[in-house]
Amino acid sequence: MTTVLTRSAARILLIPILMVSVAVLVKGYADIGDGFAAGVIASLAIILQGVAFGAEELERLPLVRLAPVGAIAGVFLAACVAFGPVLLGQPIFRHWPPAGEPAPHFGALELITPVIFDVGVFLVVVGFCVGSMTSISRALTRQEQDRQRDEQRTEQRAAPDDHRRGAESRRSAQPQVSENGGQRG
Repeated sequence: MTTVLTRSAARILLIPILMVSVAVLVKGYADIGDGFAAGVIASLAIILQGVAFGAEELERLPLVRLAPVGAIAGVFLAACVAFGPVLLGQPIFRHWPPAGEPAPHFGALELITPVIFDVGVFLVVVGFCVGSMTSISRALTRQEQDRQRDEQRTEQRAAPDDHRRGAESRRSAQPQVSENGGQRG
């Protein structure tokens, strides 16, 4: 059980942490960015929600429900960046656009192959981390439900036995009559 303070802090910190992860993705340690570190940061923000609110609330987040799709899209995107040039007769991981040619821009961000590859890595890391944590929380929830169900079954089985034992003890406490009409012990 978490406190109100923990839940409030988790809700307040979700958007800023996700913004930091996007900033690291776009302009990480170098000029290109860092998809792995950004993915870990975003995953921690989402997992913090699960710790603060529990597995049921975590499953309601759209980011969690879309994590497996994001991981698959990330693998596809990274593979396209890596092996796409091979289809055009170029070496693997060929940089596009070539040196000296202008690159398309999205604001101040240059859309070059390393940025697209970093986005793919980001999606894979977030999808894997969030997906694996969600799987673990589901397994723990299922295990707890099975344990509770087994306890209930055990209690239900014990209740009729107790009832039978009570009836048997009442019967043994009553005097028994023999066939010739006399009472036995």
